[in-house]
Amino acid sequence: MRNITNGLWLSVAMLAFAANSLLCRMALLEGSIDPASFTSIRLISGAFTLFLLTYWNGIRAFSFGSLSGAVALFVYASGFSFAYISMSTGTGALILFGSVQLTMLVWGFFHGERFSLWQWLGLGAAVAGLVVLLLPGLSAPPMSSAALMTMAGIGWGAYSLLGRAAGAPLAMTAGNFLFTVPLAVVLHLALAQPVNWQSMGVACALLSGVVTSGLGYAIWYRVVKFLAASQAATVQLSVPVLAMLLGWVFLGEVISGQMLLASACILGGIGLVINRRKAEASK
Repeated sequence: MRNITNGLWLSVAMLAFAANSLLCRMALLEGSIDPASFTSIRLISGAFTLFLLTYWNGIRAFSFGSLSGAVALFVYASGFSFAYISMSTGTGALILFGSVQLTMLVWGFFHGERFSLWQWLGLGAAVAGLVVLLLPGLSAPPMSSAALMTMAGIGWGAYSLLGRAAGAPLAMTAGNFLFTVPLAVVLHLALAQPVNWQSMGVACALLSGVVTSGLGYAIWYRVVKFLAASQAATVQLSVPVLAMLLGWVFLGEVISGQMLLASACILGGIGLVINRRKAEASK
């Protein structure tokens, strides 16, 4: 029964992560909010939600987190929002996810981790998939948007690496969200366009902050402790696929052959690296 319950919560967490892409793209596509405002509302509402969750559990979130973690989180959130101005939901999720995993793999390599031939082949396939995704075609995003999403992925990869040794990951995330609030305020004052706010844009930003970020992370950290590291990494392969399907269902976005080929290369390649790492570690 516990495995079934954890499986359901895990599915909810993955759906929440994918929905972040949908909510951001939906708000920006309709022009009902600008990316700076979306980022600031998402971070501030997420910080408030996580603060309440940790406070109710007797945890002082301000005692956790770090400046480096907050900066990495802010780089992710801001790059994510600005990239989705001109990028489909699924394409953005693929670039984000690929960049996150590649950042962590490169970090591991330069810190002594060595890859087998199969892992190198998987890594090469993932990089080739990103190249395919950026080739001229129906699914190819502008290079500026791709660069911003890559920056967001590097930010989230760095954030994940910083949090690997955290003894209380939810409290650390709550603290980091709280520490991003001043950065969000500065971004809002510098680049936001409040006169363009519409109810739909604000609602999407609040849902992204409160539900799919705040509550989504809380659910993820509730179930991830029952997973091996390789299982946790593998299950996240579902997020870009879910995001692609959500974009198709709710926004009518086209799933082209180019996207399917890129998805197979990126997700298959990363899955190969992760699973070979597990196999090597078990020897």
